[in-house]
Amino acid sequence: MTKIENIEEKMLAYALKNAVEHGGNCQSGAVLSPLFHEGLEKSEVKNVMPQINEIVKKVNSMSLDEQKSELEEAEKLISHRKERVGLPDLEDVPATGIITRFSPSSSASAFHIGHILTGMPSSLYVKKYGGKLYLRIEDTNPEKTVPECYESFPKEAEWIFGNITEHYAQSDRMSKYYSFAEELLKKGFAFVCTCIKEEENEAEPETHKIREPCKCRNNSIKDNQDKWKRMLDSNGFKEGEAVLRFKTSLDSKNQALIDFPLARINLANHPHVGNKYRVWPLMNLCVTYDDIEQKCTHIIRAKEHRDNALRQGMIFEALKIPLPHTYFLGRYKFTDLEISKTKITERIKNGEFKGWDDIRLPLARNFKRRGYQPEAFAKMVEQRGLSEVDKVMTQKDFFAVLNNLNREIIKSMSVDIEFSKKKSKDLTNVYTLLMDNASESKIYTKEKLESEKIYFLKEIGFAKLNDKTMWFCHE
Repeated sequence: MTKIENIEEKMLAYALKNAVEHGGNCQSGAVLSPLFHEGLEKSEVKNVMPQINEIVKKVNSMSLDEQKSELEEAEKLISHRKERVGLPDLEDVPATGIITRFSPSSSASAFHIGHILTGMPSSLYVKKYGGKLYLRIEDTNPEKTVPECYESFPKEAEWIFGNITEHYAQSDRMSKYYSFAEELLKKGFAFVCTCIKEEENEAEPETHKIREPCKCRNNSIKDNQDKWKRMLDSNGFKEGEAVLRFKTSLDSKNQALIDFPLARINLANHPHVGNKYRVWPLMNLCVTYDDIEQKCTHIIRAKEHRDNALRQGMIFEALKIPLPHTYFLGRYKFTDLEISKTKITERIKNGEFKGWDDIRLPLARNFKRRGYQPEAFAKMVEQRGLSEVDKVMTQKDFFAVLNNLNREIIKSMSVDIEFSKKKSKDLTNVYTLLMDNASESKIYTKEKLESEKIYFLKEIGFAKLNDKTMWFCHE
């Protein structure tokens, strides 16, 4: 059993505090979390949870006045930690602010929860320090580009972040990337490789097969320039016969960093620019050029791009250009919430979801429809900070935190309403409330509503009005 002194009294104190802060309703997780700071070990959670649940049940049965009264006496047991406000400071911030970017892949049709949580820190730092935030749609892989992203990404980024300086698709900047490739060839930093018969996945350098250094490294600059022209020429190399590589040291212990690819021939039709180009730059060429051209000062990215950051750093160093400060974020790993585009598509085809607009899917468009506020996601990101540690959690736990944050934000924006559950013959007074699972509905009648944000007195909580439909947000 845990050695925390007065643990039951502390459980009660934290339960009362959470209940008072949230209108009389306490959550078990809000009692467990501060106990870790009191000295609770993770191995003890199973032992203390039954006690916590009993205390939460007891506290939630009290009136709000009773909770406030008991908290006055119990509050002395609560440990008040000095909490960090906002995100931690960045290094070497210029007086003019930071320049950064958010670069979602064009393989998705809409922002999901991963996009929101990964892109939000960059947005918040630009709001804090001033500067520029670029939205780049990484669409230089024709076979994996989804046409819907060109319309949805800018709209959803503006809603969730609100401070995009400029947005563009990388496929609109091909001439710039070609010029950059030619500069690398001219300076001897790149070469054209024609011995790639055993290689695959050139479009994704982080997953390509490990290969031994080849004789193409010894090509002369002129030979490489001639072969580059043959890559661009429709009568030259065929698809799969040549690839542009960055010439690296052979000493790296990480074989994936040696002579990594920069561009390849891909004759697939591109949904945005058609068949205008036959040579497509890969991520590490495009990202490096954009970061250099836009003079990025700070970059915040998911930690699975650590090898890509090293590759891009090699190009910076070869060109003797100072590297931006780079920070890595751990992932949210959900045990029961699917955000993979491929798997969601399969489940839509199987009839589990009605389509991409099904409000159960964790997409920005659906969060917006359900009444979630961008500030709630911002607060969640601020609480976590710039952590590289993956956060494993259930869907229920994630939404418990998000709902608490969102509730505080929309509480002051809501109008208290009592509805009649009886159906009305006058359809102008009928409003439909759709629940989270998008299958249940309840009919409410009321005179004309003036506010789109509703709080249901003695019922279930907040909802967002959209015409005659109220999409349930949360309790």
